[in-house]
Amino acid sequence: MFTFLKSIFEKKPVPKERPPFFDIVCPLCFSKFSPEDVVFRATHHRNDDEDYALQEDEILNHYRDKFGLDSIDEIEAVLDPELVPDENKLYVDNVLVGLTDRYGMTTKKRLCPKCHNELPITAGKAPSNIISIVGASQVGKSVYMTSLIHTLQKITASNFEAACMPLNAEISRKFRENYEAPLFEHGNLLDSTQKEKRQEPFIFQFIFKDSSKAPLTLVFFDVAGEGMVDREYLDIYAAHVKNSSGILFLVDPLQIRTIRDRIMINLGDTPGEFTARYDEPRDVVISLFENFIGYQEQSKTNIPTAVVLTKSDMLQSLKDEDGEYIKSNSNVFKNVVHKEFLNLSEFENINGEVRRFIEKVDRPFKDALEVYFTNVAYFAVSSLGSNPVDQRVTGIVTPIRVDEPFIWLLHELDYVEGREQH
Repeated sequence: MFTFLKSIFEKKPVPKERPPFFDIVCPLCFSKFSPEDVVFRATHHRNDDEDYALQEDEILNHYRDKFGLDSIDEIEAVLDPELVPDENKLYVDNVLVGLTDRYGMTTKKRLCPKCHNELPITAGKAPSNIISIVGASQVGKSVYMTSLIHTLQKITASNFEAACMPLNAEISRKFRENYEAPLFEHGNLLDSTQKEKRQEPFIFQFIFKDSSKAPLTLVFFDVAGEGMVDREYLDIYAAHVKNSSGILFLVDPLQIRTIRDRIMINLGDTPGEFTARYDEPRDVVISLFENFIGYQEQSKTNIPTAVVLTKSDMLQSLKDEDGEYIKSNSNVFKNVVHKEFLNLSEFENINGEVRRFIEKVDRPFKDALEVYFTNVAYFAVSSLGSNPVDQRVTGIVTPIRVDEPFIWLLHELDYVEGREQH
């Protein structure tokens, strides 16, 4: 009897079986759907068949209109797989990836059924793991995104046997011309997003050389300031956060009222001069609660969330030997490079230090985070490495710890392991 009971309790759990396919989250409109629900773009057109003639795609143009993009007058027809015989459908790894039309032409251009944008090749074959970047206006999201992607491409990807790639050539061109070159080659800060300007998401994939690991999609989708009142646009933003696998939540030290004036004085600015520009960090949490967390079970989200204190170089003006706010030898000012694994010793040091700092300078924000988010870690980064003067970086841009929050999310999503290393 004892042996029988022992065998029951010692029996190892059966490993989870890999599902035959994965739900798709569109990286452009953030709708979630089954791979069977995709539609296709025809590869050709015919003037003698109205079903295959060039035509306006109202669904695609409706999406483009939300972001101020030009409409497309005529484009190849959209094909519904439900109207195609099963023998004309092409499956790879149990995922519908192509179909042959009535004229014997094969298309593999899969489209999101909600917005008719083309989907990534891996959609449905691997989890749609999306990392989103959120935060109030003026916290430096564009600069952080630029610094992070630059660092992922130049350093982090190599350290983790991966590559960081833009989703398409157009994103690559826009990122290079409008973000990376101005900042890293010319030292010019990026213009803050204008209130009336709507930005289509910037999408990059972190692709591992180990093909058993699914690509990770990094999406930068900024809501442009207080001028955003379009409900449909904000619904896309809410879906973007809700369907994320990880969140980078950016907080600017100047958002924190208790230290703002002291930082401004030490930097030679007038206290209170920029107060109106900054939302309190807790206001962003409340906005996220209203848009999606409040609709989750127990009004909490278990999405791993990295709270990222940006512009950490500004904290130099607060440091002292007593460490009233931050110590002179703080980990915040030391760059750390994680390679092959998340260094848990370094992570625990920075997480603990920034957590204590936030608790001291903005306890209501920390309490709000821990009420609504069940998995939070704290980080400090400097996208530039120094405080800019007159919207310019003097010297070389030298990011500090910008990829650390991203690597922690990789660890939380079981992409990379963590190890203690002192």
